[in-house]
Amino acid sequence: MSAETPAAAPGQFTHRRLQFRAWRGSRPFWAGLLVMLGGFLILYFPYAHLQLGHLSMTMGTPGGSSSLIIGVLLIVLGITLWFQRHIRVFAGIAAILLALVSIPLSNIGGFIVGFLLSLIGGAMAVAWAPGTPPQSPPPAEAAPGEGGAPQAAPLPEQSVDQGPSQAYPGFGENDLSGTSPANGANGRHSAG
Repeated sequence: MSAETPAAAPGQFTHRRLQFRAWRGSRPFWAGLLVMLGGFLILYFPYAHLQLGHLSMTMGTPGGSSSLIIGVLLIVLGITLWFQRHIRVFAGIAAILLALVSIPLSNIGGFIVGFLLSLIGGAMAVAWAPGTPPQSPPPAEAAPGEGGAPQAAPLPEQSVDQGPSQAYPGFGENDLSGTSPANGANGRHSAG
C-alpha cells in the first residue's frame, strides 16, 4: 500500500459504528447504561443462588419485593434516558432517589455496587447537556463590511458635565427621578 492508493469506501460495519457513535453522542448514553447496570445489580442479588464450591448461598430476604420494584424502575429509567433525552433531569433525580432508597430496603443497595452505579449514572444524567452542532466558519475572503461581525452604529456625542436637567430639557430643576447629586436629590425621593 502506498500514498497513491485510493482510500477504500467504508464498509457496512464502519457505517453502523459511526451511526451508533452519532446516536450515542446525542443523548446521555453512559448515564443510562450505569443506571441500568445498577438497577440490574439491585434486582439480581435478592433472587440469586450463588454457588461457592459446595456451599450454596441464597439471599432471599423480606426486601425481595422492594428490590424487584427498585431494580425494575431503575432499568426503565435507564432506557428512558436513552430514548427520551428531554426528560433527563427527572430521570436522573428519580434514579438518585431510588438508589438512596435501595440502601435500607434491598441488601445495602445491591452490596453498595448497584447503589454507586445508579447514583453516579443519575448524577451524570442531571449534568448532561446536549451539544451544539458545529458552525461553519465565515468566508475568509469577505471584504470589510461584508459578512463577519456586524458594524456598530456610532453613538451620539455626550459631555460628562451635563446633569439630568441639562442633558434632557424636559426635566425641571426639581426632578427627583435620578440619583445624581447634580439635581440636589442625592438619591432621596420626596413624598410631596
